[in-house]
Amino acid sequence: MPPSRPTAVFCRSILALCLLLLSVSVTQAREFRAADNQVEDYPTVQALQFMAKLVAERTKGRHTIRVFHSRQLGEERDTIDATKAGAIDLNRTNIVPLGVSAPSVNVLAMPFLFRSVEHLHKVLDSSIGSEILESLQTHGFVGLTFYDSGARSIYNNVRPIRSLADLKGLKIRVQQSELMVEMLKALGGEPIELSYGQVLTGLTTKLIDGAENNWPSYVTTGHYRHAAYYSLTEHLMAPEVLIMSQKAWAGLNDEDRRIFRDAARESNLFMRARWRSLEEDSRRQAEAAGIMVVDGIDRKPFEAAMAGLYAKAARDPATARMIERIRQIQ
Repeated sequence: MPPSRPTAVFCRSILALCLLLLSVSVTQAREFRAADNQVEDYPTVQALQFMAKLVAERTKGRHTIRVFHSRQLGEERDTIDATKAGAIDLNRTNIVPLGVSAPSVNVLAMPFLFRSVEHLHKVLDSSIGSEILESLQTHGFVGLTFYDSGARSIYNNVRPIRSLADLKGLKIRVQQSELMVEMLKALGGEPIELSYGQVLTGLTTKLIDGAENNWPSYVTTGHYRHAAYYSLTEHLMAPEVLIMSQKAWAGLNDEDRRIFRDAARESNLFMRARWRSLEEDSRRQAEAAGIMVVDGIDRKPFEAAMAGLYAKAARDPATARMIERIRQIQ
């Protein structure tokens, strides 16, 4: 006996609805592009790959992340602009260049603000870290998590730096940021703004005398072969941050957003363990190559030289309050 007309109409409606839902599910599935300027085996790249694995597993392959490392999608400033425009979906970048487009994060790049890596972690893992990530929304980004970047120190090929006087006249590469330029000037050096990928050429051609960065970056780039004096100024502990374009974020439903956020946070812990190991290995490799490590520096004069930068930052009441909150965390 053939089905009644209402039953047939109902069945067709259900079938149409199922096909519509299937179509929506298929159109929502996509590959996300993630940028990182470091080499493939660097901890931040490994963290992105770990996050990609989690996202693929938890969405049952519906969403995938393709990681482009080694500046394949451009230098940091370029990828930040592309992320804001929606041309790049995910981007691991340092706080310093991001601060040009998102001034709310600049507080994390204040020199000598963090007493130790432990202090930094406590700050980033607290409500302060969450607030700073959330503030990125007003600048056109979605903040997902922070990654370690270690302590940055100054290295050069002219002389050991033990005092402010030793920095005078040295051409030191700094990140492309007004804050970093002002910092180096206050320390007595001559700041040269260059992208990360140009530093090695700058050292080999004597365009610059040195740069400032952490142990892994100093070694994985080969800078240690051309700048044999590494002075442990540890003036900056500005973290890395993983951002997402608002365009890509808008294409996710609530459940997928939760998956991306959770995977990002877990990749942070994954990265921290690998970072500590790489720092130790990098220092050993540099010392084995014969570089001079200048330790035991009296940092008080260096910190005192930052008074002008902190006075300028304090003109903004919100920044002044945030600096005080960070200092109060024990």
